[in-house]
Amino acid sequence: MNKRKLIVQEDAKSPISEAYRTLRTNIQFAKVDSEIKTIMFTSAGPGEGKSTTAANTAVALAQSGKEVLLVDCDLRKPVQHRIFGKKNRGITNVLVEDLPCEQFIQETDVLGLKVLTSGPIPPNPSELLGSGKMVKLIDSLKDQADYVVIDAPPVVAVTDASVLSSKVDGILLVVSAGIARPEMAQKAKEALERANGHILGVVLNRVEIDAEHSYYYYYYGHGEKTSKKRQ
Repeated sequence: MNKRKLIVQEDAKSPISEAYRTLRTNIQFAKVDSEIKTIMFTSAGPGEGKSTTAANTAVALAQSGKEVLLVDCDLRKPVQHRIFGKKNRGITNVLVEDLPCEQFIQETDVLGLKVLTSGPIPPNPSELLGSGKMVKLIDSLKDQADYVVIDAPPVVAVTDASVLSSKVDGILLVVSAGIARPEMAQKAKEALERANGHILGVVLNRVEIDAEHSYYYYYYGHGEKTSKKRQ
């Protein structure tokens, strides 16, 4: 199975990799009232880069010496098994077949990073993600890593991400310039807040900022703003 390139691993000196490390730092300093251990990445709609952002952020966290578990909770269109070149047996096998999650957690080429893929696509993703079994699974995963990074489905199209939002410590909303309309991003934010989700901030990517088609990667949370651009 072919792996997709992870820029933080393949080109550590690139400005985009540096931006991911800045995002990592913001996450590590986001602890205000309670510990941030489970972090969910989602987007307003499809194609905004939330899965790639989650994967690269997980790599960046692992590179800082942390034990990280990346969990693919996009049970409708999972991609983490493709990104890391792994077999796709995971969450749905655990929830449907009552199997231990340890049986499906896979090592990656990145020191300190493991992945739990989605497993076969089920007919009832929202019901599975909102089940008591899922709550217990997330709680058990917290004991296996310093950070649990969750790749969740887009917010607006389906209810899956909203169902998960109250079960995690923090949420990062990935917004892609040229794809997400402002009203859609606002709708996603409001949906997450209605579900009692704790939004840490927003990652804005794929922003063309000059004639050389550079890209701008932007994060804000708790009043902090940082940015990096490709030269």
